[in-house]
Amino acid sequence: MKIYPAFLSFLFITIFISPSVSGHCNAQDKKVLLKIKKALGNPYLLASWDPKTDCCGWYCLECHPNTHRVVSLTLFSDDRLTGQIPPEVGDLPYLETLLFRHLPNLNGTIQPAIAKLKNLKTLRLSWTNLSGPVPNFLSQLKNLTYLDLSFNNLSGSIPSSLSTLPNLEALHLDRNKLTGIIPESFGMFPSKNLYLFILSHNKLSGTIPASLANMDFNTIDLSRNLLEGDPSVLFGPNKTTFEIDLSRNMFQFDLSKVQFPKSLARLDLNHNKITGSIPAGLTDLELQFMNVSYNRLCGQIPVGGRLQSFDYSTYFHNRCLCGAPLDTCK
Repeated sequence: MKIYPAFLSFLFITIFISPSVSGHCNAQDKKVLLKIKKALGNPYLLASWDPKTDCCGWYCLECHPNTHRVVSLTLFSDDRLTGQIPPEVGDLPYLETLLFRHLPNLNGTIQPAIAKLKNLKTLRLSWTNLSGPVPNFLSQLKNLTYLDLSFNNLSGSIPSSLSTLPNLEALHLDRNKLTGIIPESFGMFPSKNLYLFILSHNKLSGTIPASLANMDFNTIDLSRNLLEGDPSVLFGPNKTTFEIDLSRNMFQFDLSKVQFPKSLARLDLNHNKITGSIPAGLTDLELQFMNVSYNRLCGQIPVGGRLQSFDYSTYFHNRCLCGAPLDTCK
């Protein structure tokens, strides 16, 4: 039988090229992923995880374009996914992103095997039913830039060891049941790029560590805790902070003595025990939002800037504030 060159070309492509196209997935990663699927009860979210197909094409995954190792695992928005975080997640050594989000039936504690993921840059375990402490072992993830453990049922104190993370840029521990103080070590993060510092909606107590004067956050949200004392170290004319929310705590300090960053655009201090008057320096800021209601402020609201563009609800329920948009001073 005569074999034509065209047929030989087709045979070559079929035998030698096609397997490499469909066989990108690393065999060990694939084995681990199938164990993860089984541990989670074979949820519909992972229906595309078919052992007969290339795992780099599966939903909720991303592989590195050159090595074809799994670098991202993102499971989200499925109330039928139940169980705990499978320990097998720690057996994906090239993982850079791990996300379990909007999974209300995911329970248990934060899986210790996560400490094995030395390449991890983003860890988001949020909007789940995870409980237990914020674990110390997270400080072993030295490449971590984004840590989000918000909207869970985590309890206990915040480990001071988190401040040893050298590359951290965002910390979300909000909407949990955390107690105790803000660690003094949090003013000593090696990275000067920590731009999100969100600890709101917990049961944190005590005062603001003096060491936080060393930090220059873009956004600070400590609202709805049991914090007290003077948080003035969070402010300062040389900082580049965009937003500060200290509302619904028990802070007690003289607002007239505070120097504000020129970059400040959002300021929420409502429901505290703040005294003094509103400083004229606020008229120099391009404020987009402000709320100082339910405090113990007195004196005339300075005229100028954006201060008169806010309505009375920004200022009401203070001891003796006056002037537009409130009643005229007597």
